[in-house]
Amino acid sequence: MIDPLAFVHPNATLGKNITIGPWSYIGADVTLGDDCLIESHVVIKGPSTIGEGNHFFQFSSVGEQCQDKKYAGENTQLIMGDRNVIREGVTIHRGTIQDSGITRIGDDNLFMANVHVAHDCVVGSQCILANSVNLAGHVEVGDFAILGGMTGVHQFVKIGAHAFVGATSWVNQDVPPFVICAGQPCVPRGINTEGLKRRGFDKKNILAIRRGFKTLYKQSLPLDEAIVELANANDEYVDLFIDFINKSNRGIIR
Repeated sequence: MIDPLAFVHPNATLGKNITIGPWSYIGADVTLGDDCLIESHVVIKGPSTIGEGNHFFQFSSVGEQCQDKKYAGENTQLIMGDRNVIREGVTIHRGTIQDSGITRIGDDNLFMANVHVAHDCVVGSQCILANSVNLAGHVEVGDFAILGGMTGVHQFVKIGAHAFVGATSWVNQDVPPFVICAGQPCVPRGINTEGLKRRGFDKKNILAIRRGFKTLYKQSLPLDEAIVELANANDEYVDLFIDFINKSNRGIIR
């Protein structure tokens, strides 16, 4: 159902069973999958490809051109998966040609009120970004990560899968998977034990991850020596620490 007070551009592509509320705007080159719900006063611009079952609350702005001063109107895009919840006042911008040209959002994420996702960000699936989280450009957030309210993430920072960032944190360096961190700037505090339990990690896996965290953070080892010790653990989850560190450009929090 499309409210008569909504605007849908003639070349937008709409799936089945879509609801668009009054005073919402669906722009050119927007594709909306089946079962999307767009409340009133929502703006979605393109090029954007939106999957199925997404719910956009009032005053969210999705697929707008970015705020990067280098942006000169190039044909960049937003790609969003399925069943995401985009709450009031959320802004998600398209990419830039200085990166892949695409801002990517996975599936089943919750973006609470007033979250900002800048150009070229990559957000995985099953993430929660609490109220007023701000992701600068080129940030990557792994699956199942949780970012507490009013957290700011520096450009090009990577946050690993299953990480938990406490509220009001400043994230200036990469956060390895499974790690809880908080502070201004944020520092490691432990591993996300409760989150891992909820997601089906067994005691053996959690113990291995905890030992990996201690090797990385509690033994006062230089990073290269810590990596050697992590490799000696010969554990698939501990190996994720190593892979993450090797791919880090800004360095990990320590």
